[in-house]
Amino acid sequence: MTTLRLRAFGTASLALAAALALSACTGAPAPASSDSPPSSADEGAGWPRTFDNADGSTTEIPAAPQRVLSTAVSVTGTLLALDAPVIASGTSTGGAWFDQWAGIAEERDVDPIWEVGSFDLEAVIAADPDLIVVATSGRDALLDQVEALRDVAPTIVVDYGGQTWQDLADELGEATGREAEADAVEESFDALVDDVAEEIAVPAGTANIISFNGAGQDNPIARKGGAQAKLLADLGFTIEDPDPAWHTQAQQREDFVWAPYENLTRLTSETTFILSADDATAQRFAEDPVMANVPSVRAGQVYGLGVNSFRMDPYSATEIVEGVRAAFAP
Repeated sequence: MTTLRLRAFGTASLALAAALALSACTGAPAPASSDSPPSSADEGAGWPRTFDNADGSTTEIPAAPQRVLSTAVSVTGTLLALDAPVIASGTSTGGAWFDQWAGIAEERDVDPIWEVGSFDLEAVIAADPDLIVVATSGRDALLDQVEALRDVAPTIVVDYGGQTWQDLADELGEATGREAEADAVEESFDALVDDVAEEIAVPAGTANIISFNGAGQDNPIARKGGAQAKLLADLGFTIEDPDPAWHTQAQQREDFVWAPYENLTRLTSETTFILSADDATAQRFAEDPVMANVPSVRAGQVYGLGVNSFRMDPYSATEIVEGVRAAFAP
């Protein structure tokens, strides 16, 4: 009998700010610090500027923002990594920040303006932002409120689901005048990925990434174009692309195929990463009797990708990379 090998990546909600502050020693990407030299936003160049929104519209931003309100919690982590002046943000379920950057949001006194799925225009007005950020998709999307928000302050629209966090960082860097900070965070992260890719021994065959929900539910499988899949590919894994015909949702996505539970048995990879997973969740997939003949289960190569791995930003991406290092470095 094959002994099942299970590892969870970076499960602690470690104040990643502290870990990233050691980037000079570890290679982890460090968010821009308030102790750094003045950002490009402070130089007074390039304003006003026109931002191309993900919905096809444009927004004129008259000056470098000093009070940014993020309506989408999924975008806030990347803004914080750029040291953007975030004064308020929507939150996750229960009014919580994402674990990977919660400590930073608290240190910077970011106001939790509402819980995901809610909206309060009066709270936006009271916050007095000079830039508002809206997402096109996900539970924190507020596309139907864009016009109302534009009556308060310049409002930009971004699509975090259809691109990597690096692409999003570039867009947010442009909107906030923090292009240099975006470049620095990305370069530091790229160096970390390169180091880990050279250090690890990647298992033979292909790998897949599953958000495992069990029987009777859809179980999203990462596509090659998704952020998690691209990151694992950069680390040297060959990603199995799920059949788009399995998708049960009305709108196709570039990052995941929402697949029926039964279709998980048709996957062929020798390695499986379970999204948003610690050891317990990975164990649940590996010990599901229906999955007994899935190649990765038979090979004993089922891994948790990390409890914070669903929403990708500089912090959660770093957790994933360090988890891969811990699991696959000789």
